[in-house]
Amino acid sequence: MEALYHQSNKHVHEVQSQMGRLESCDKQSVHLLENEIQARIDQIFSNLERLEILSSKEPPTKRQNAKLRVDQLKYDVQHLQTALRNFQHRRYAREQQEREREELMTRSYTTNDSETSIHIDETLQFNSSVRNAHQGIDDLLGSGTNILEGLRDQRKTLKGTQKKILDVANMLGLSNTVMRLIEKRAFQDKVIMIGGMLLTCVIMFLVFKYLT
Repeated sequence: MEALYHQSNKHVHEVQSQMGRLESCDKQSVHLLENEIQARIDQIFSNLERLEILSSKEPPTKRQNAKLRVDQLKYDVQHLQTALRNFQHRRYAREQQEREREELMTRSYTTNDSETSIHIDETLQFNSSVRNAHQGIDDLLGSGTNILEGLRDQRKTLKGTQKKILDVANMLGLSNTVMRLIEKRAFQDKVIMIGGMLLTCVIMFLVFKYLT
């Protein structure tokens, strides 16, 4: 397990270094670098699946620490995956704006100055609306990402708390009624988490629909 963990941790640091090069990368190389980063992230996720299995097989005295290390590694790579997607979204928006500017510059106008002015005003208004929509979507994506990360952290905390309570309950021989109440509360927390995720997705869809 140690060798696989250190290998995965090394990949995380390599991805972090590559992410720093994205902003200064030229257009011809950015796609290749994005694909390389995504391939490394996919490899780390694959390693994490094996690490979770291996950590569960560790001796009881080492198991908790091993799981904490794997969870931290998982959090780091999820953060990198989110950062990559946000960068790609911003790049797509910039490329779209560049195409629109090129279209504006190459558009053929009539000799009538008033009609030309109207076309330019309409195009500028459209581009302004598109920029505002992209900015709103960027802000919403960032907010949604923070909400989802918070919900994931809460779920992990609740899951760990539930397991500890169940372990204590088994040791103390608590009644089945108490056990069912604990499981019911865990289910309710899960429903709240899923509901929050769905609500965030609906808000993102509505903002995208009405701002674009």
